[in-house]
This record gives sequence, structure tokens and C-alpha cells, in this order.
Amino acid sequence: MKKRTHSCGALRKDHAGQTVTLAGWVNNYRDHGGVIFIDLRDRDGITQFVFNPEEKEAHELASKLRLEDVAQITGNVIERGVDDKGKSLVNKKLATGEVEVVATGLEILNKAETPPFVPNDAHKVSEEKRLQYRFIDLRQPRMQEILKTRHRVTKIMRDHYDSEGFYEIETPFLCKSTPEGARDFLVPSRLQPGSFYALPQSPQLFKQILMVSGMEKYFQIVRCFRDEDPRADRQAEFTQLDVEMSFVEVEDIITTHESLMRKIWKTVLDVDVPEIPRMAYDDAINNYGSDRPDLRFDMQLVDVTELASKTDFKVFTGAIEKGGIVKAIRVPGGAKLTRKQTDALAVWVKDFGAGGLPITKVVDGNVSTGIAKFIEPIGNKLVTLMGAEDGDLICFGVDAKPATVHRVLGELRVKLAHDLELIKEGDWKWVWIVDFPLVEYREEEGRFFSTHHPFTAPNDEDIDKLETDPGAIKSKAYDLVLNGSELGGGSIRVHDMNMQKRVFKMLGIDEEEAVEKFGFLLNALKFGAPPHGGIAFGLDRIVMHLCNTTNIRDVIAFPKTQTGADLMLDAPSPVEDAQLKELSIRKNLTTEKIIKE
Repeated sequence: MKKRTHSCGALRKDHAGQTVTLAGWVNNYRDHGGVIFIDLRDRDGITQFVFNPEEKEAHELASKLRLEDVAQITGNVIERGVDDKGKSLVNKKLATGEVEVVATGLEILNKAETPPFVPNDAHKVSEEKRLQYRFIDLRQPRMQEILKTRHRVTKIMRDHYDSEGFYEIETPFLCKSTPEGARDFLVPSRLQPGSFYALPQSPQLFKQILMVSGMEKYFQIVRCFRDEDPRADRQAEFTQLDVEMSFVEVEDIITTHESLMRKIWKTVLDVDVPEIPRMAYDDAINNYGSDRPDLRFDMQLVDVTELASKTDFKVFTGAIEKGGIVKAIRVPGGAKLTRKQTDALAVWVKDFGAGGLPITKVVDGNVSTGIAKFIEPIGNKLVTLMGAEDGDLICFGVDAKPATVHRVLGELRVKLAHDLELIKEGDWKWVWIVDFPLVEYREEEGRFFSTHHPFTAPNDEDIDKLETDPGAIKSKAYDLVLNGSELGGGSIRVHDMNMQKRVFKMLGIDEEEAVEKFGFLLNALKFGAPPHGGIAFGLDRIVMHLCNTTNIRDVIAFPKTQTGADLMLDAPSPVEDAQLKELSIRKNLTTEKIIKE
């Protein structure tokens, strides 16, 4: 095998007259009256080769080539000319389209069996087939461009943190199980029968301990693991950009990471990221129904409770009497939706807790159809309050629980914006969500839970409410949201041991349980922990935005299915009984469940 001189995407007119050697996969094969044309592909592009019958040996070998064979070809670069009718033969779809290579030599490096699909047709086959033959799927230019972008992003990250004085430090994968959130993936210990490690859901506690250790500035691009129920946008294992800093406040962390996002978007997309606005959590919920609001369109939630109370519409007044609220969104141009479409929406919102979906259309400056006859006394005032115009649709959220109203309308505004194509392509709307509540109360559990995690610091002015009014406490937490998607989030941490114990107690974690689960952290906090905080970003989600895909499996080289299966490896799979015995694990033969002896 000769040494290749260029990649398949490198040749231009300037290379005309040179002898070159390229290697790659056969992307296309054409025989035009004895002249064979081969498109050779590698990760950088495609080059067309011409095999003339005069080069007998090379021509004969070329006739044996088939799609996805691996070949090395030597030849002379020429500019593409014109055909018999004077039409240019330049292929403007290819970066190398102004030239072709007249082949003088060919070595077939490897023959390929007929593939289940070729990279050019990957979009025509099922995702299951693509994942089963991922090594073929990854050959398509789109997938290679995505992984190239992912590499560029991680390089920008490493360069950024290096320039800011951070250390990249690895943390362990075999950790202690601390079940606070998603389920852990457990790893049995052979040397300590009956005991298990857990794969980390994040390096949260390790990075805090690194701050106690005096590292001051840490980052890591790290794999994390969560045994979650199936969701289309989640993977059991995913990659996180993890960061922690000592002697900082919220502003320091936000400034450092706005700078990083500017570098990434400018380098990859040539897009300038402006100064990112801040929005309080309460404002996000009240105005957009979500703590990750999509700001590419308006459609804000408007409180119409006072107006609604002046009607005889039982749906409204009944909820208000129970302490509930009525809110509405104005859907520009939504009046064009048919009865069938609005009925379907009324069914759809029930998944989010709604009893139904009251609507009305705006015609001649007043409400019309839907619930118009029930709210006629407030029709004109409602239209004015909503800023509605003829042709708009007004949708109402009503419930005795304000959280349900916000959730329903928050989801509905996003769905309608997509359905009615109200979102401008290529628009980027960033926002920092700040002033999160420290905890949320779950009625079904009868206790408070951390909004983020139990190591988040409360706002200084709210510390005295820890024992008296936890639900009113705001925290030093922040999330970065882009186009309705959470890119990352973090907080200033509790760095005082006694404060951490108070937070644990407020969360219903008594001292014995705290020591059992987090004793190593409490022990570290006793020995001079600096004020510190950090943030973590989902690398997969960042790359999804940059590559304009909504499928997380597109941006991971070897992803799992929605049910956690690796179709290429056929994993997970049963293991030998001897392996289980070594781990002191036996199978219950009646249920086939594996249990620990």
C-alpha cells in the first residue's frame, strides 16, 4: 500500500497536473461505454476517478469494484472540461467538483459484502437498522460532520478552560450509591460479596471535594449514567461538561460560561451570541409556564382570573372559588384551526393535567365560537387585555392548582408555535433562569425535595427560613436555556458543614442517614471548605443544537435505543452462570430475576 498524498476532499483546480494517491470507500460506480467512473469517499469528501480502457490493469481491477469496497487509487489530476454539447462537467455539489483524477493504478484494500444499506440511503432505512449496522451508518457524510463538530466543540471547551487556568481532572466511575433522583446503575463487587458500586449520575460530590482539596478550578468532559425510564431525548449514558470553581459568586460562573458559549457558536456557526438576559424563575413560570421558556415567539400567559370571575361560566368560577386561576394565551392566526384540530388539542392537554381546553376565536374585534356565549359580558375587555386581533385564537388554562394551569399552557404554547410555524428558522434565544426555589413540596410524598440537589446554597437573606418556611427560600441556582431547551445548570454550593446538616434536616434526611449517604462530604466540609460553585452542561444537547437535530442518537457515536439497548453489540445480554457465581449472584429460575445471595 502506498502512502496517500491527499484526502478525498482536498483536490482543487490548483492540483491539476499533479500525480496523487487517495484511499477510501467506493461511494458510486458507473460504467459509461467502457469508461469507468468511481467516486471515492473518505471522511473529508468525495473525489471522482476515471478509469480508461487504455490503462488495462487498473481498468480491469476497477471493473471488479462494488459499493463500499475499500480502495487506494493513484492517478493524474485534470480539470473537468465540457461535454459534446459544450455543457460544463463541473459538479458544483462537490468541493472537488472542478477536477477529476485519471487513474493509472488501483489497489483493492478490502472487498465488502453487499451492505444492508449504503450510507447515501441511510435515511431510507429504520433507525433500528442504522443502529444495528452503526459502522455503516457512521460512514454517511452527515454523521461524520456531526462527530467532527462534536470534536471541535470539545476542543474549544478544553482550550477555553486551559486559558482560564482550569485543571482537567478525572473522577471515579465506581462510586457509592446515593439514591437522590434517578436510579443508579449498580456494579456488584466480587471482592466484597453483597456490596455494590454505583456508576456516577454526575461527579457532583467529587468536584466539591476537589474544591476542598484546593484545586480551585476544575473541569471534566465526563460520561454520566442514569437508569431512567425511557424517553426519546434521554440516554442511559451521556456526556457532561462538568465545572467547579472556588472563591466565586454567581456572576463569576455566568460570565465564564457566557464567554464559552460565544466562542462555540462563533467558531462552529459564525453566530454572535449577545449578552444573555436573566429571568427570574417565578417570571418564567408565570409568563411562559416553564422554567425553560422558548423565547423565539411571544404567546405569553396572561392572567385573566379577575375578568373570568365576572362571568357565569362554571368552569371558570368553580376553579376560582377553590383558589385556582384562569390564564390565557393568544395564538396569532390560530382561528384557522378546524374544529377537529381544536378537539384534538383538548384531548392532548389532558396528558398534562387539564380537564379540557376552553377556546374562543376573535372575529370583528370580539370573541366568537367556542365558549364565546359563556363569556360574552367580558368579550371586548378580554380581546383588549390579550392584545388579540381578528383571526387569532385564545386558549384558556383553568384549574384549582395554578401549577397545572402553567404546565398546560406552557406545553400548549410550544406545540402551537411548532404546528402553526410561528418559530423563525435560525433564531437563537438565550436566557439565564435565576432565583429558583431551593425546594419544592410534593403532596404525594408529604415532604420537601430539592429543586436541583441538596448541596445548593440558599440565598443569604433566606437562610433564617430554613426551619420555618422552606418553600419561600430562593437559591443561588441558575440554568442556561436556549430555544426552550436546558443546556446546563448549576449553583453556588453549601460550603459550611452545619448549614449542610440544616438543609439535610429540612429535606427529611436525619443525621444518621446523612452520615450514611454523605458522610464523606460532611467530613470534608469540616476541614476548611472554600466558598465554591459550579455548573454542568449536556454536551450531547449542545451538539444537537449546533447540528440542527432533535434526535440525541444522531450526536453520539454509539448510542442506546430508547429502551437502553445497544443493537450493534446486542447488549444488555445474559452472562454465564460462572460469572454470576463469582459475584455471589444467583438467578431465581422461576422469574429469571437475578438476586444477590
